[in-house]
Amino acid sequence: MNKTEELWFVPLGGCNEIGMNLNAYAYGNDTNRRWILVDMGVSFGDERTPGIDVIMPDTSFIEDFIDDIEAIILTHAHEDHIGAVGHLWSRFKKPLYATPFTAELIQGKLNEAGAHDAELNTVPLEGSISVGPFDITYVTLTHSIPEPNGLAITTPAGTILHTGDWKIDPDPVIGPPFDSRFLEKLGQEGVLAMVCDSTNVFEEGEAGSEASCREELIKVIGEQTGRVAVTAFASNVARVDSIIRAAEFHGRHVCLVGRSMHRITAAAKAVGLLKDVAPFVDEKDAGFLPPETVLYLCTGSQGEPRAALSRIARNDHPNVTLGEGDTVIFSSRVIPGNERGIFDLQNALADSGIRIITDRMRPIHVSGHPCRDELRRMYQWVRPEISVPVHGERRHILEHANFAKSLQIKQAVTPRNGDVIRLAPGPAACIDEVPTGRVFLDGNRLVPEHAQGVQERRKLAFAGQLSVSVAIDTSGQVIDGPVVTTRGYSETDGRLLDESLDALDEAAEGILYDMKPRALSDDSAVEKALVRGLKKACERTLGKRPLIDVAVMRLDA
Repeated sequence: MNKTEELWFVPLGGCNEIGMNLNAYAYGNDTNRRWILVDMGVSFGDERTPGIDVIMPDTSFIEDFIDDIEAIILTHAHEDHIGAVGHLWSRFKKPLYATPFTAELIQGKLNEAGAHDAELNTVPLEGSISVGPFDITYVTLTHSIPEPNGLAITTPAGTILHTGDWKIDPDPVIGPPFDSRFLEKLGQEGVLAMVCDSTNVFEEGEAGSEASCREELIKVIGEQTGRVAVTAFASNVARVDSIIRAAEFHGRHVCLVGRSMHRITAAAKAVGLLKDVAPFVDEKDAGFLPPETVLYLCTGSQGEPRAALSRIARNDHPNVTLGEGDTVIFSSRVIPGNERGIFDLQNALADSGIRIITDRMRPIHVSGHPCRDELRRMYQWVRPEISVPVHGERRHILEHANFAKSLQIKQAVTPRNGDVIRLAPGPAACIDEVPTGRVFLDGNRLVPEHAQGVQERRKLAFAGQLSVSVAIDTSGQVIDGPVVTTRGYSETDGRLLDESLDALDEAAEGILYDMKPRALSDDSAVEKALVRGLKKACERTLGKRPLIDVAVMRLDA
């Protein structure tokens, strides 16, 4: 390797957070540095981002090097790894590489985005590609989705194992088993760095096998007498397959409910998965079947308000109704941050007399990420010189680095989004920091996370809104108003709110009275004076400082 050439790892998303993965690798020097991008995922909005459903990494930094980017490599089909492809590909217009199931889902995203000119290359399982100075081999792993791949990335500076998401499943139900022999061989040949999943680093033992879930689901579904609805992550095709097989074992017809459930099962069938299952029953027909012969396979395990199960719980689904004597099975985990929505959903179901079964009651879910025993085995096989924990919050990444050191790994770094980690030559080190951030999908537009509209929504949600209108003639005399109205405030006694508004009207009148005629002839000066003065008046009167809008109308004297 030329001493002036370096191998870099630059996470732009997925470090210090779980989700929104986007990683960049670079090899070369200041005059010729080539890049690849690995994954392009999203995360999802919450109460802190009103009106925003989808969030993705800000790619402004790497867009400055578009001519130097060789390709975009996708490890697997979870939304936190491919969800941004349809939104961001047009900024790069670089070749995409993915295995068949992932490619099937990516193609749908590209079609929806109108990116019909995208070059999407389907790589066979355990296939290899070469792009620029990077030779990349897809490594078969196991996870909670078909075709999870690690990437063995070989460069003149050494080999990196980028694990993607994984666990060690001895009986994965769908897809080939975990390829530990390849990993051992890779370790024997020498691995410079392992960039590795940190999600379950605090969990002792192992994540568990999908086969155990299948056995328990057969038992649980067989114990029910009324209608059964099972909710799970649609992307977990092995779990979907297990639920379908359990339903068929007990003579139940399966009805898919929810857009993503239809989309994922269609993609699975297109690549040869979900073989030999009976035809699904249409929603409109399932209601006419005897209760004990139907099973609804639903989206909405995380309490998403617009998902199928929430609509069923609210009794506003057009075709599916559940009630007394029916059962809903949650074959999923509670993702941190979703607790309130899930518990509200379960309470609504229980209030309708529906029995609820969760993974806390029966072993009907296993994680898709490695626990400590699995991490230990991975490090024993691969034996990297450098541990690079990713896919975790800050506490996960720090714990993973400490755990790797306890396994005699020579070096461990703890990257944050935007850190430029030099992996070679010399000791691994953070040598620079590049700009990072988030981009929000606001309706059908991508906007920066600090966009004014988003900030205003946060303020509206917290402090409400106050509007002031005033009519002033051309000589600077107030001829009507000011009139103050509020939104987002409530009083048990309407008289109290009226008194508050009267006080604000008086405050606005006082502000205008104190202004000089010349100032009153300047709309901008009137607006600034009213906003400044009413902020203080609102704090005294309402106890908050709302968003204030001022409308000044000019009328002829």
